[in-house]
Amino acid sequence: MSGRAAALALRDADAVLFDLDGTLVDSMWMWKEIDIEYLGRFGYTCPPDLQKIIEGMSFSETAEYFKSRFQIPDSIDEIKAAWIQMSIEKYRNEVPLKPGALRLLQYLERTGKKAGIATSNGRDMVDAVLESLQIRPCFQVIATACEVAAGKPAPDIYLEVARRLQTDPSRCMVFEDVPAGILAGKRAGMRVCAVEDAFSTGMREEKMELADFYIDDYNELFDAE
Repeated sequence: MSGRAAALALRDADAVLFDLDGTLVDSMWMWKEIDIEYLGRFGYTCPPDLQKIIEGMSFSETAEYFKSRFQIPDSIDEIKAAWIQMSIEKYRNEVPLKPGALRLLQYLERTGKKAGIATSNGRDMVDAVLESLQIRPCFQVIATACEVAAGKPAPDIYLEVARRLQTDPSRCMVFEDVPAGILAGKRAGMRVCAVEDAFSTGMREEKMELADFYIDDYNELFDAE
C-alpha cells in the first residue's frame, strides 16, 4: 500500500488514467458549496447523506437524482446549466492541482506513458479547469461518464478511456479519490491507487481496503524511490 509500491506499479504501467475532482485537482470543497447554494434556492438544506449517494454518478445522473429526490421544477438541462454557471468561474480561478500532480504529469510526458481523464463531471467544467491550469496537452484522451452507459462504480468510463488509448486495461493504472471510482477502476481490471483528499478523509479505511495502493500526495511516488 506504500508510495514505493505504487511507484513500482506506475513504472510498469503503459497508461495512467485519472479521475478529476478530488484526484487530479482540489475541487471537492467547491461542489459541496454548490450543492448547498443550489438546494437553498428551492428551500432545501443539503442532507448529510447526499455526497455519498451521488458519489461516482455522471453529471446527467446527478441532475436526474436531484430532480427526483428534491422535486426540482427545472428540466435536467436547466439543472446542469445552473451548475455549470455556478462552477465555471471557480474552476478557472480557485481550483489548484493536487500536490505533486504536475510532477507526475511531467513524468508521464517524459517517459512516453499515455494519459487519460475519466471523470463524472461535465465537459464544460473539465475544459475550464484544464485550460486554466494549462495541462490540457498532457492527456491523449478525456472522457466523461455522460458518454458511456453507466457512471462509476460501473467500469464503463475506464474501459472507454483504455479503448481510446488503445491500451489493454491490465496495463493501465488508475488514480482515484473516492470508493465508487476505485471500484470502477478495479472492475475494469486495472490497478488502482487511492489518493488522499480532505473531502473523503472519513472514507480513508474503505479506500485503503478497496485500492491496490494509497498515497497522501503524488510526491510520494518519487520521494519513495
